[in-house]
Amino acid sequence: MTRRRGVALPEGRADTSVSVGSLTFANPVMTASGTAGHGAELAPYGDLGSLGAVVVKSLAAYAWAGNPAPRVHPTPLGMINAVGLQGPGVAAWATDDLPALAATGARVVVSIWGRSVADYASAAEQVGEAVAAGAAVAAVEVNLSCPNLEARRGIFAHDPALSAEVMAATAVCGLPRWAKLSPNTDRLVEVAEAVSGAGAEAVTLINTVLGLVIDPHTRRAALGNGGGGLSGRAVHPVAVRAVHDVHSALPHLAIVGVGGVSSGWDAIELMLAGASAVQVGTATFADPRAPWKVLGQMQAWAAGEGIGRLAEVTGSMG
Repeated sequence: MTRRRGVALPEGRADTSVSVGSLTFANPVMTASGTAGHGAELAPYGDLGSLGAVVVKSLAAYAWAGNPAPRVHPTPLGMINAVGLQGPGVAAWATDDLPALAATGARVVVSIWGRSVADYASAAEQVGEAVAAGAAVAAVEVNLSCPNLEARRGIFAHDPALSAEVMAATAVCGLPRWAKLSPNTDRLVEVAEAVSGAGAEAVTLINTVLGLVIDPHTRRAALGNGGGGLSGRAVHPVAVRAVHDVHSALPHLAIVGVGGVSSGWDAIELMLAGASAVQVGTATFADPRAPWKVLGQMQAWAAGEGIGRLAEVTGSMG
């Protein structure tokens, strides 16, 4: 047994429960939006109900075809993608994909996106309608790293006022909301403060880093859309820094850390910097069992360090 502050822990296991805003999760490990599909695609590889939550691929208020192929390209320490948020829309997802996912016992977090404030509001309203009809959704992650095509004012998450406007508009869903923010701005803390003031219970840090890969044979962009979002191990230090900066400035605001998590230590590092929970994304493409492996490694680390509660790790870096 491991003992921490006089409490005996059977088999050296720490208490893994964590809180994100008003919600409590059995453990801090979640899937990252865009990397685990819209439903129960990862169920053959592990018990989805044993993860903290499954965050589904971002959905709009309408079906969206995404960007032209090729959409994904490998990089030395990850991948770059321009999938373009392809999806069936919230209403179709709630009917066709959510029931199978809910049947696994998973806690479900739905990610929504839009090209205008009205789009976000409509998607949030559809989530609220689905929940009212009995859909099991714990929270809404509002993906703000999308271009505002309506007002031509750039990426939502680069503008504090726009981000706050979206968060206020999504309150119609009636669920806890998390704002997923972009690292591609020097206003990250300012944006985090703005969305918190507009009702976000947490921020998810980070989304992908803007990048470009050139094909050596064609000498053209490797992706059909040109540039894309870089993810994977290469962006992990960026995520750690973003989490640290926001937690230092806004210690009251819950953070879900994501970016390059491929091991238990990667996840612990984000928690030390200030995250209450973590998401595993790109690593899942290489190994669909990655979320469960990360959780097991986190538990082993806590046992080795004599830590009784994983939640104690949050923000405790020296």
